[in-house]
Amino acid sequence: MQPSSLDRLNDLLKRVSRSFYLTLRILPQSLRTPIGLAYLFARAADTIADTAVISPTERLTLLEQFRALFEYCDAAILRLLHGRLVGSQCISAERELLSSLQECFVVFHACTQGDQTRIRRLLLTLTQGMVMDLTTFPPEHDGRVVALKTRQDLDQYTYYVAGCVGEFWTEMYVAYRPSLEDWDVEIMKQWGVRFGKGLQMTNILRDLAQDLRLGRCYLPLEELTAYGLSPAQLLEPAAITHVRPILQELLGLTLDHYRWGWSYTLAIPRREVLMRLACAWPLLIGLRTLHLVARADNLLDPSVTVKISRAALYRILISSSLLVFSNRGLQQYANHLARL
Repeated sequence: MQPSSLDRLNDLLKRVSRSFYLTLRILPQSLRTPIGLAYLFARAADTIADTAVISPTERLTLLEQFRALFEYCDAAILRLLHGRLVGSQCISAERELLSSLQECFVVFHACTQGDQTRIRRLLLTLTQGMVMDLTTFPPEHDGRVVALKTRQDLDQYTYYVAGCVGEFWTEMYVAYRPSLEDWDVEIMKQWGVRFGKGLQMTNILRDLAQDLRLGRCYLPLEELTAYGLSPAQLLEPAAITHVRPILQELLGLTLDHYRWGWSYTLAIPRREVLMRLACAWPLLIGLRTLHLVARADNLLDPSVTVKISRAALYRILISSSLLVFSNRGLQQYANHLARL
């Protein structure tokens, strides 16, 4: 791999995700390139799926062409994606990311066969969630609101977009860290799936009002119907009174996912300090965010912003770093942040 390409991709990572870049910087060196590369591919796919000036039908086609690049890297497809997508991006970092796909695939093909297989499997699964978004929900801003049908659909969606990341991280760590040779990989992958689902459920609950205004309701229709609600009624903030029981159930489900995420984190050997922090940070930030979600005045009101402060973020990073060797200390700190 050319150092110049890696430097450019590292700069892109920093620009497209400041929060993930914090985690990436503390990963063991051997894991930074394959995991960072997988993240860039995921962001590129997400950008393709979210380019609203292009019809959902065409976005689906472009997404399928992007997926095909992991089987055979076709320069013609790369040129097509560049020509159709780059000019439509308002955010400069996303334009640059799509312009850098060829470099990303050069780095991808320089990875080990094992890393290529793991990254390919991750991307083909993650993008299933994007396909689900594009085929389930109406075009943005067309006035309709459509909901996922069942709790099972919601669970499947959270697996596609985040749970599979827990599997990927587990496989990557086991491949590179000899200290994990005693892990029961299948059990740890299951816990990793719950870890990812918890983080995604937090995002879904936090962004509920904004997603509704894009026509997307992740609260299952069967549960809304049981309370006499339609998805469109959730556009009215006053509906919060009727939807609170559903939100409470989903908060409980999310917290249960986090418990398995903590089982995963505390199973990491204490000497794997960087790995423990890389897992503890998103869980702690997610738990604090979930606490704010649970106490938000009205999650259906688009003017309500749920976000932890920069000061709170720094406190989490510092406190968890001091507690990283203590399972009991980390668990107590997590319980303090949650306080649901």
